Amino acid sequence: MTVEGDRVAGFGRLEDGLKQSSPWYAWGPYVSERQWGTVREDYSQDGDAWNYLPFDHARSRAYRWGEDGLAGFSDIHQEFCLGLALWNGRDGFLKERLFGLTGPEGNHGEDVKEHWWYLDALPSHAWNRWRYHYPQGPFPYDQLRTENARRDRRSPEYEVLDTGVFDAGRYWVTEVCYAKSDDARELLIEITATNAGPDADTLHVLPTAWFRNTWSWDADAGAAKPGMKLAGDGVIDIEHPFLGSLELLADAADDGAVRNAVTPTPLFCENETNNNRLFGCGSVTPYPKDGINDHVVGGAATVNPQQEGTKAAFWYPLTVQPGATATIRLRLRPKQQTGTTGSFDQMDFDLVLTKRRAEADEFYQALTPPQASADEALVMRQAFAGMLWSKQFYNYDVATWLDGDPAQPPPPPEREMNRNGRWRNFNAFDILSMPDKWEYPWFAAWDLAFHCVSLAHVDPGFAKYQLVLLCREWFQHPNGALPAYEWDFSDVNPPVQAWAALEVFALDGAKDLDFLARIFDKLLVNFTWWVNREDVWGNDLFEGGFLGLDNIGPIDRSHLPPGTVLEQSDATGWMAFYALSMATIALILWRNGRQAGADLVLKFLEHYAGISTALETQGMWDEADGMFYDHLCLASGAVIPVKARSMVGMIPLLAVGVVDHQMVVTALRFKKAFAEFLSKQGLTDADEARKAGLLRDGGGSPEKLLLSVVAVDRLKPLFSSLFDESKFLSPYGLRSLSAVHKDEPYVLHLEGTTATIDYEPAESTTSMFGGNSNWRGPIWFPLNYLLCNSLHTYHAFFGDDFTVEYPTGSGQQKNLGEVSADLRQRLVSIFLRGADGRRPCHGWVDKLQHDPNWRDNIYFNEYFHGDNAAGLGASHQTGWTGLIADVIRRRHGAVPEAIDFIGSMEYPGKDGQ
Repeated sequence: MTVEGDRVAGFGRLEDGLKQSSPWYAWGPYVSERQWGTVREDYSQDGDAWNYLPFDHARSRAYRWGEDGLAGFSDIHQEFCLGLALWNGRDGFLKERLFGLTGPEGNHGEDVKEHWWYLDALPSHAWNRWRYHYPQGPFPYDQLRTENARRDRRSPEYEVLDTGVFDAGRYWVTEVCYAKSDDARELLIEITATNAGPDADTLHVLPTAWFRNTWSWDADAGAAKPGMKLAGDGVIDIEHPFLGSLELLADAADDGAVRNAVTPTPLFCENETNNNRLFGCGSVTPYPKDGINDHVVGGAATVNPQQEGTKAAFWYPLTVQPGATATIRLRLRPKQQTGTTGSFDQMDFDLVLTKRRAEADEFYQALTPPQASADEALVMRQAFAGMLWSKQFYNYDVATWLDGDPAQPPPPPEREMNRNGRWRNFNAFDILSMPDKWEYPWFAAWDLAFHCVSLAHVDPGFAKYQLVLLCREWFQHPNGALPAYEWDFSDVNPPVQAWAALEVFALDGAKDLDFLARIFDKLLVNFTWWVNREDVWGNDLFEGGFLGLDNIGPIDRSHLPPGTVLEQSDATGWMAFYALSMATIALILWRNGRQAGADLVLKFLEHYAGISTALETQGMWDEADGMFYDHLCLASGAVIPVKARSMVGMIPLLAVGVVDHQMVVTALRFKKAFAEFLSKQGLTDADEARKAGLLRDGGGSPEKLLLSVVAVDRLKPLFSSLFDESKFLSPYGLRSLSAVHKDEPYVLHLEGTTATIDYEPAESTTSMFGGNSNWRGPIWFPLNYLLCNSLHTYHAFFGDDFTVEYPTGSGQQKNLGEVSADLRQRLVSIFLRGADGRRPCHGWVDKLQHDPNWRDNIYFNEYFHGDNAAGLGASHQTGWTGLIADVIRRRHGAVPEAIDFIGSMEYPGKDGQ
């Protein structure tokens, strides 16, 4: 056990909230990187979130529901925040937040135009390291907007490196490190700025502290307004709502040549909207939110001369020589009981930083498999860091948002009919794992499930907390639906939470049965919602719309012509996958005496049997193509198969599991759907099942029966397409759409309209779902990850007896375990430096590939080019792309496969026999 491992083990149970579970959770990187342009801050009539509160308003407008900033840290309720502001002396305003284009501005939807990285983090947030590259010349805001607006969807995005602003090394390498002392309430902050350019230059660094505005919204609540005030040279006194009296100490800065060369100037204003700038009317204070900005940049008298307020900064103007590094240090701590400020104590500061950095090294050394390369260890560590930095305070009370605040103008009544009007029960006030804190600064239900699998390696308690939270009464709809994401909670995401719960349970040592029982009870309600809501005709073929795969179909699967139903092979496969996952959880609980008997196992096996029979008998399988296809059922009664060769048709492969023969005997006695399914498969006779290879020795446990929604005789045709390098198999994983559509686009004719889909390995050329993601060819981690796991499950049952040609046409036969291992290696290779010195994920961007200041800072993109694995989409989606950390550990045997531990469990006796 490591020092940090001991901390994590001591976090305790999280059911009552993170604040109660451990003081180490009290401070963390819970500040978003973009609060502007979110649904929560949108009070418009038409739901145009991007334009209601745009980037240019953000520096001047108080947010209602949360805060954003650079390298942001806050307490767990985000009452008080810390962050960084920078000014190169040439921009028109301070750099207080990351810049990016809105959905309408980008030629491929919203896109951040900055370069920053999460380099390190511990689960306790006792150590965190963040890095940002800031140009010394004017930041090209207008150039990025204008050029991207000029380009169409068939052109690549115009990035900040394309502007030349980083040429000749004229930029600042800025790093922020947060460390906690042994008193977890105390934060030590070190900011360094290295001049990477050829000439001496000046950088204005403003470590900033502010209160989230909680006082401007409810006229009747009488909320006390918090405050800060200067208490002495380099000391600000803070009255925190629940942490008590604090003090923020700022030391004189080292400018890279002279120690204590620059003493900071304290500046104060209020976190209040500048109504005069934005709306041409009076503000409530002459020192509004942008008061520090206006004072530093333009010399305006917009900071409080009384040196108090709800927002404050220490202003350090630093002139730094080429190659030199300036250092700033601050300390946030409980106020000394004597009421006097203590000394800064540089020696103690050094000791704490050294100690925490060493603890992080120890923690990640213990997680790194001995066989892993140094480059794999670097990628794994940064992936985990990204996961931990992507925690965010998420505050959204839908009923209050719809009705408006008493102290503010009432929202237009049309909003009730627009977004999330059916979700008045939703009331989030918690820390959630975000897909990407700039591009997706809101939770997404199926993304979150994958996050939890990665997080379980470093903080299993937090991973379990996230899964349970999604199913709590203030998240889950009373009808059982889980909220998809804030742009539309009623959209439907793949039901992967039961699978994720099993994986987290296994990674945590397969011992927390209370967690498994708790989430099982909640998911029973959600499973029932799926059965009642997404199976229109009750034939076990399911709908669901886009199901997280955005533009994967030739038409928008969430908005069909009136009277049309799309029976989806992916939705149906997901439901079989869900049913097997729930059956497995029920089996584990039963075997450990946590449920009354075998009836719940049989319930989900019955559902599984119905779904499997529907896929088998209702025409979704195309024998000639060896693929599953969706069916468009028209109002006229006509049925049109949608023959696009995509991952939609591969998702049924995920629905594979293993049950033991004793459960089969029990099922046969009831003579219901599962028994009928077994009979049709020829599995009721044990001897015949053994001959067919579908009933095998359990290795000391009862004999095992394979359950696969894809019949065994259909596996090889599916695998033949999946492992064909001219179709799905890329050098770096599996494509989302077959490359065969590059030369053979699929055309769908539907009621006088024509829709086409072709292979697009890079960015999307359509505007479907905003156009900022693309499932028509790129490599995506979630489905690659799940397919690798399914292949392992098949191999765990078949062993070396079942082989396939891999790659198709190569003449090489491999078992499915070897195929899974190879696919995992392909995924890992996306991030590793190859023989040519390049990381495929960095594409052909020379600075990212070769410059020592850039090349080992890893981006974990949303998805990757289907042919060359260049990173695409959101640049910081360590959410589900953070799975690479799991893959690195798993491919080296450092963690168990979930399928491997289930068979070792014993039955509780005669119950259910």
